[in-house]
Amino acid sequence: MSDSRIASASELGVLATLRRGLEISPQIVQGLWVTLALAVLAAAGRVVVPLAVQRTVDDGILADGGPDATQVLTLTLLAAGAIVVAGLCTAVVNVRLFRRTEAGLATLRVRAFRHVHDLSTLSQGSERRGALVSRVTTDVDQISHFVQWGGIMLLVSTLQIAVATALMAVYSPALTAVVWLCFVPLFVILRYAQRSVGRAFGRSREKVGAMLAAVSESVVGAETVRAYGVEARTGRRIDTAIDEARRTQGRALLLVASVFSSGTFMATLVLAVVVVVGSYLGIGGGLTAGQLVAFLFLVQLFTGPVQMATEILNELQNAVAGWRRVLAVVETPLDVVDAGADGVDSPRGDAHVALRGVRYAYPDGPEVLHGVDLELPARRKVAVVGQTGSGKTTIAKLVARLMDPTDGRVELDGVDLRRIPLARLRERVVLVPQEGFLFDGTVLSNAAYGLPEAAPEDPEVRARVAAAFEALGLTDWVAGLPAGLDTDVGQRGEALSAGERQLVAVARAYLAAPDLLVLDEATSAVDPATEVRIARALDALTSGRSTITIAHRLSTAEASDLVVVVDDGHVVEVGPHEELAAAGGVYARMHASWVAQTR
Repeated sequence: MSDSRIASASELGVLATLRRGLEISPQIVQGLWVTLALAVLAAAGRVVVPLAVQRTVDDGILADGGPDATQVLTLTLLAAGAIVVAGLCTAVVNVRLFRRTEAGLATLRVRAFRHVHDLSTLSQGSERRGALVSRVTTDVDQISHFVQWGGIMLLVSTLQIAVATALMAVYSPALTAVVWLCFVPLFVILRYAQRSVGRAFGRSREKVGAMLAAVSESVVGAETVRAYGVEARTGRRIDTAIDEARRTQGRALLLVASVFSSGTFMATLVLAVVVVVGSYLGIGGGLTAGQLVAFLFLVQLFTGPVQMATEILNELQNAVAGWRRVLAVVETPLDVVDAGADGVDSPRGDAHVALRGVRYAYPDGPEVLHGVDLELPARRKVAVVGQTGSGKTTIAKLVARLMDPTDGRVELDGVDLRRIPLARLRERVVLVPQEGFLFDGTVLSNAAYGLPEAAPEDPEVRARVAAAFEALGLTDWVAGLPAGLDTDVGQRGEALSAGERQLVAVARAYLAAPDLLVLDEATSAVDPATEVRIARALDALTSGRSTITIAHRLSTAEASDLVVVVDDGHVVEVGPHEELAAAGGVYARMHASWVAQTR
């Protein structure tokens, strides 16, 4: 099978990364020509001051016959007007970039988030949850910071350098050449320094993701940390993650500071050189006093963006590092591909499941299912039993299509699951895990997840949820909650016990009304009173529909219509409980051992 593990980062180069990122977020460059035109006006407005200074000095202050106050006032007002227009253009450019950037990055977030959910649980499990979440949050935030700040600065700075160079060349081509020659060493340094900065920021983004994962795990597992008294050990683990993130970020910022300092040094050097050379040319009659002063202003307009460009390019590397991590998620191949509109419709009704020559091997691991052939009749309660690691849970995941077989096929009513659109398959097949996951909200809102298109605040939905709990025999349990259906379950359902979370999960499955239920036995780790409630609710839930239960307790197998025995990746026995218990085979030995332990 193909390796669909999430890569640490995309291996695209800088330009290829930017190109690919803009393909995914096209809103960023929508209306770009209008933004560029406004940026040109903003950049042009910045060079008005040097021109006004030159004309004011030469034609106003040093005018023949003495200072001309009218000329000075006129030039000052014209310059002020141009500066106001340039400021307005800059503000409009900012607003346009902010809006387009947020729209584009919202698309990127949604696509990345959607892709994460389209990945199989196997692919998701290849990276720690906190690190995976950081790709859709903090890494995208880093991109946003660059595009909204660095993007406009890079745009305006580039135009400002071009306009300043053109005007400097008009005043003095020789001095313009001096300015550019002084910056040639810096440009050479930048070319090589950016690669190091890019690698440093790439490592930094990875360490930040690892730090967030460590913090997230310790918060989620706070109860376990306290229960086992491992606060110090957990603290050391988090401290290590934070320290590694700090050190890698520090190394990246040290490189940034070195590059930025070289730009500042070169800008100061250039200004000094221009003063010396310009004064010499002025004495020789090549420049007027106003032109020399204007040229010095233009040099500052030139060196300022060059200094800024060094910082912007460093921020670009940081953003590219984040973009690569997000693209690595988006470009992770799906190992469970949706047939979509090209699929075969699977009408609701009896759910007959068949496994045909099914083999499965986890990535970099041995094969765990070996050519399984199995027929599971419709509207029957099927229990799958076996020792830990025998392959029974893998069968359940394949039937629910949380992953696809390496070889062979799984069929629902004679149709390969890979040919059924996932939206239809999720309507027909529902998996209820051993530990029901609840979202932060109320009992009502969590149960209503079984009605995907319904709004929990709808009175009709509330009535349906209440009816579901009644049908499952759980009305007394709901009535005993502090606020009934409106009881807040807390984050991850922590305000409820494990068994109570499972009751809500059962109600959710009941409302989904699937044709086939795949259950990872829900009564294996709850108190006796709740176990009775769950068992009663499951009886109501499974009545009249196809059910496959991963049985951890053989009492579940005893109550099933059919028992499937899995041993070392092979289905070794299939039949009713009474028949298998009397056959003297693998199941008979398992059952005898279980009976002896429960006495």
